[in-house]
Amino acid sequence: MNSQGTLLGILAVLGAAALWGTTGTAATFAPDVGPLAMGAAALGIGGILQALIALPALYRARTELRAHLPVVFAGAVGVFIYPLAFYSSMHLAGVAVGTVVSLGSAPIASEVLERVSEKRHLSRRWMLAAALGITGATTLCLSTMHNAPSQVAPTIAGIALGLVAGTTYALYSWSAHQLIGRTIGRAAGMGAIFGLGGLALIPVLLATGAPLLSSTQSFTVGAYMALIPMFLGYLLFGYGLTRVNASSATTLTLAEPAIAAILAVVIVGERLDPLGWVGIAAIGAALLVLSLGPATGESNRQSTRRPRTTNAKSSLQQQPQ
Repeated sequence: MNSQGTLLGILAVLGAAALWGTTGTAATFAPDVGPLAMGAAALGIGGILQALIALPALYRARTELRAHLPVVFAGAVGVFIYPLAFYSSMHLAGVAVGTVVSLGSAPIASEVLERVSEKRHLSRRWMLAAALGITGATTLCLSTMHNAPSQVAPTIAGIALGLVAGTTYALYSWSAHQLIGRTIGRAAGMGAIFGLGGLALIPVLLATGAPLLSSTQSFTVGAYMALIPMFLGYLLFGYGLTRVNASSATTLTLAEPAIAAILAVVIVGERLDPLGWVGIAAIGAALLVLSLGPATGESNRQSTRRPRTTNAKSSLQQQPQ
């Protein structure tokens, strides 16, 4: 992959992260809608839209998708669990903390997946970027807990759900990257994973989503969540995954908690002390380090045993999308 292609991938993932960073603030404009309903609406409808626009690609790739059903189902499970855990985390711990923990824990989970499944070793540059990002995320959490000691119990519960969200986010990112890297193509890979996950979320939406129809404002917020951060955001994210690997993508999305924290302060009225702003600066430093060079390398063992995967990755730009 040339440097221009990598830069485009980085910019696409950062664009997706910027859109995702608005979700917590947007959700505050529909206070009567619970986190399960909001999560199910956002990624349920958004996921089904992903599948609908990918129908021709899904048909063309049906044989390859059947051959990789375990990967597709793993990604769909991640898509199903992630929004429920993510929005519940923000509901309990606040927009800034919930987003920071969810996205800050994703690079660690992604690293574990890549080490176990692909025998991939991570470069020192990636380790430095991840360390800076996670340190910034932790600093933001500590700052928020210090400012609101009475909220320690809900914050701890929110942090636990954020860890679940981060793990499942890494799972569907890894699954999508696996499918894209096996000549299935971006549209079919993302459409299969998000379509199945979105369908699984519809019963949750039907059971909890009545408040979305209670007012024009609540409906508008739900529509925004589904169409802009989820649908458009994941189109950008899928494009980015054709040019950067899953661990790099999850590290790049550390931009989301920084954006979410800033919006939470400016619009929602949450407060960050100087320690919190130090955390945001650390996340920015992580993005800078990651953008300066490759984040991962493949071991000689992998190159010897899996030449087909390498060739597939190098030919992504020639695939039908």
